[in-house]
Formats: sequence, C-alpha cells, structure tokens
Amino acid sequence: MKSEEILKKLRDAGDYVSGQELCEHYGVSRTAVWKVIKQLEKDGYVIEAQNNKGYRLVEKDNADVFTRVEIESCLDTSWIGRKLVFHRETGSTNLDAKALAESGEAAGAVVVADMQTAGRGRRGRGWVSPAGKDIYMSLMLRPECRPEKASVLTLVMAVSVQEAVQEAVPQTCSIKWPNDIVVNNKKVCGILTEMSAELDGIHYVVIGAGINVNQEQMADEIQDKATSLYIEGGEVIKRARLAARVLHYFEKNYAVFEQSWDFSGLVDQYNHFLVNRDREVRVLDPKGAYDGIARGINEKGELIVERKSDGQTQLVYAGEVSVRGIYGYV
Repeated sequence: MKSEEILKKLRDAGDYVSGQELCEHYGVSRTAVWKVIKQLEKDGYVIEAQNNKGYRLVEKDNADVFTRVEIESCLDTSWIGRKLVFHRETGSTNLDAKALAESGEAAGAVVVADMQTAGRGRRGRGWVSPAGKDIYMSLMLRPECRPEKASVLTLVMAVSVQEAVQEAVPQTCSIKWPNDIVVNNKKVCGILTEMSAELDGIHYVVIGAGINVNQEQMADEIQDKATSLYIEGGEVIKRARLAARVLHYFEKNYAVFEQSWDFSGLVDQYNHFLVNRDREVRVLDPKGAYDGIARGINEKGELIVERKSDGQTQLVYAGEVSVRGIYGYV
C-alpha cells in the first residue's frame, strides 16, 4: 500500500471512505492505514476523520501541494514516471536524471524538484530556480534510434508542454522555435535536452523542462520576455497536476515519434502552435545573420526560412543558430 494509492482513492471517492474498506482493499491493518493518513497530513493534506464514517480528503481550490505522492496520484501514464524521484532542493534535475541513467535505471524515469541551485538553460546559461513556485523536471529515455534522430525529442517535449499548459490557462499557449513555450508572447517554459551516445547508438537521452508556474512577479531583467502562468491566468496552478499532464502528453506523443523515428507525425500540430510561423525573423547564424519569413518546420525539426534578400529557402538547425523576432522576443 502506497501513500499515493490512498490519496487517489480518497480523491476519487469525494466523500468518506471507511477505514475498514481501506483495510480490506489493500489487505493491511487499521494501524497501517492510520500511519499513511498521518503521513499525508504531515505532507500538507487536510483529511477529516469521523467515527462510523471513515476518512475524507478536504480539497482546497488554491492549495498547491507539490510532493512525490501528489504527482504520482495525478499520473495516468503506463510507463513514464514509474520511477519518480522528488527533491525539495537539488542542483539540477538533468544531472540527477543522468545519474539514474548511468546507474542502469529503466527508460521513463522522472526527476522533479521544487528548487534547483544549479539549473541550466541552452548554451550553458543559468536558469533561475526559486522554491515553492515553479516546476523543474527531467525525463530519461533510451530511444532505439540513431543519435541524429533524437534531436527532435526536444520538440516532442515542446508539444507536450504546450498541450498541458493550454489546459491550465485561458490564453492561447504557443511555441517559439525550437522549444520555448510562450503565453502572451512571453516565455513560460524552457527545455534542455542532453544525450549520451556513440556513432551507432544512444545510451540515453535526458529532457529537462522548467516551467514558470506561480511566480507573482518576474525579475526586472526578464520581465520583457518572460512571464508565469499565474501572471497570465490570475489563478494559482496546481503544479503536481500540471507536471502529471506534461508526462501524460509526452507518453502519447513519444508513441507517435516511435512509429517513424522522426517528427512527421507531430509536425502539423507543432506548426499550428508555432508563434514564429509566417512572421519575420532574424537568423543569428555564425556565418552571417540574415532576415527572412519563417514558414514552419519539417519532419527533422528544422525551421524553414524564406530569405528576404533573395527569396531562397533556408533550413535552419536549432543546434547551430538562434532565431529572434524582428521586433522583439518572438
């Protein structure tokens, strides 16, 4: 009997569940059930207990309980998250997920943290990771494809986060190529993918996502290009459910990726939510910057850019260049 199983049963019941029913269902003693209830209360849950009625979970609409038990009680995946590690504080969830991979952990392992002290973004940039507000999570995979095929997994995660965030906020949630999630033209999520591989095979891939969830105000230096779901929606978001929904959608979208080992099955969905599509962009290529019109992406995840100077089509690979909007972040 696990704490998340009791929690899910109480939540699904929506009313009192007798102690005897819990004992019989899990084949344990009343003392064992009582200990789980007390641990849940210690974790921040409000559980009413009445003689001849049993236990009832009291849900608070604005309560943001962010624990391993809460995340697991919200999960509806078949293989992703079977191994779920939760930290109140850690250096980097990507580093933690890599350690799990190196120790032989099966694909689908997830690391979630309430706070990071050494979070990283693309190109080695730091990622601000305060406690009690956001989601920092990393997923470890072992795809059976050639290493060059795995680069689009970043986009698979982008689509998955977009779907999950769209459920949580009333505004349209979009994607800025290649993997920034934006609401109201400001970034709410960054994604970092790292891989261990040889020429002919992949050892593992780790995909990390940092989502700005319940921050009331962004730091002055990033207010013009970053925001949070709370700022945009005006309501506290339950992070455990949001994290579980990201994993739900990733499992669904990863199954599509596995069918062809490319992005062809998801490219239309991605392009539909691509905020850069048919907009002017500036491509910051080390060989020389140029302006053009973004026309969407292809099955390899490359951005199709129509150069303004000569009308020629250029395929832009995310690992080589950066793309910015002509008039701002997007």
